[in-house]
Amino acid sequence: MLQSAQVNIANSAVTRLTETPKRKAASLAQDEVVFQRLLETHLHRVRSIVERMRRRLPSTIEADDLYSIGVTGLVAAARNYRPAQERSFGSYANTRIQGAILDELRRMDSMSRANRSKAKRLGSAISKLEQEQGGSVCQVSLCTEMHLTEGELAELQADVREVRFVSLDEDQGESEDQSLHDIIPDESWVSALDVLERKEVLSLMAQRMAKLPEIQKKVLAMYYYENMKLSEIAACFGLTESRICQIHTQTVGVLRTYLAGMLA
Repeated sequence: MLQSAQVNIANSAVTRLTETPKRKAASLAQDEVVFQRLLETHLHRVRSIVERMRRRLPSTIEADDLYSIGVTGLVAAARNYRPAQERSFGSYANTRIQGAILDELRRMDSMSRANRSKAKRLGSAISKLEQEQGGSVCQVSLCTEMHLTEGELAELQADVREVRFVSLDEDQGESEDQSLHDIIPDESWVSALDVLERKEVLSLMAQRMAKLPEIQKKVLAMYYYENMKLSEIAACFGLTESRICQIHTQTVGVLRTYLAGMLA
């Protein structure tokens, strides 16, 4: 009887071990089907939310970029949603989509939260005065409304001035073929003449350094090329650190005088 019981236990264990992977595979396949169905059914929510949010955003922000971010929010919602949750998937997806887009907008925002709050306060004051006065708002009225001096108002306006990003390839001016690449000078650009002059100067300096006394050449090489300290160089020559410092200063002075005379 004991042997029969052991056989039954073994058979049961084998059955569970072989069925568990099958059940897991079936469960994963079913979850993937549900995931795909949620994406296909609720993808329209991304476009709707992006269009609604886009109306309140600057024109520099591309709708396609927001749409891509919104899709990632929908994917995260579909992966994490559990039918046992009280609210519907549509409500949950809307929250995740909007959250993903808002997180990206905060990351892209060049203005701090404090300055954004100041900008909102300034905008509300301007809107109020425009409605009351029926036209443009002068600085004096704005100062009175916000209880600020002219200097404080100017400082506030400087703080909340937004940074505008433009494309260097965007057409500018009357010519359609002219872009910012053609207008803005490249400060890092070095002319061919400057390159040749620098090479010539370096060559002449190398020739002058070759004529230095041996100890001066070695001090320069050990200090600038081998990155040794003056105390370490002094130990190598058996001299005091102050003597090595004097040799270094004299050598640099000689080369500086030579360079100044060459460029004069």
